[in-house]
Amino acid sequence: MHISRPFSRGLKFVAFAVALVGSAILRAAEPGAVAPAKTDPAILKRAAAWVGELGLADPAKSERVRAVIAAHLTTVRDWHNAHPYTTVPEGVNPATGKPLSKLDREMIADGAMPKTVHAALMSGLRADLTEAQVEAILDKYTVGKVAFTLKGYHAIVPDLTAEEEKIILGFLQQAREEAVDYKSMPQISAIFEIYKTKSEQYLISRGRDWKALFRAYVQKVQAEKAARKAAPAPEPAKAN
Repeated sequence: MHISRPFSRGLKFVAFAVALVGSAILRAAEPGAVAPAKTDPAILKRAAAWVGELGLADPAKSERVRAVIAAHLTTVRDWHNAHPYTTVPEGVNPATGKPLSKLDREMIADGAMPKTVHAALMSGLRADLTEAQVEAILDKYTVGKVAFTLKGYHAIVPDLTAEEEKIILGFLQQAREEAVDYKSMPQISAIFEIYKTKSEQYLISRGRDWKALFRAYVQKVQAEKAARKAAPAPEPAKAN
């Protein structure tokens, strides 16, 4: 759960750089630079599976939602493919003093995708789904990272208060909504790292000793692992 402060600052710079470089990328893209979207069978299958898990009773509604998701996934893919990391000049991250990584440059390029793409996804989903169903779809995009990460905070901070959980959940939900517009899992994870850092800083602002809490959690996990390893193997069942 813990990440170093330099990495956190680096991610913040990447987010800031999107605003600076994004307009240049958009200006550089000639009309037609992104080929007309062609939805491949894998995307159609994924969208259909996600919608199928909602159990919608109305076939027309299911088809509309499937089309919205497929269109979004296709647009994200096409933008990513048409704007590789090489479209972002090499440079030094002023927050860390290190060269921009390939992931940094990918995120800057992909983060410049027009915001209308995200708006179309959210408005399309909300036209036919409840808010809980919308969240279920966003969880599919991000492989359930909100619930998984929140569970981790409860494990690290056993006495997490309801107010603290509410704030952290809000951060993670914001991470999820931003992350759906990125193509790869490393990019999605990097977005969540930004908001995990915000969560940790929030806990520290409330007097929590995050380093001590995390250290105690790691020690607990290691002790439990050692205990399981030392436990005698169960005896095989006797034949009747």
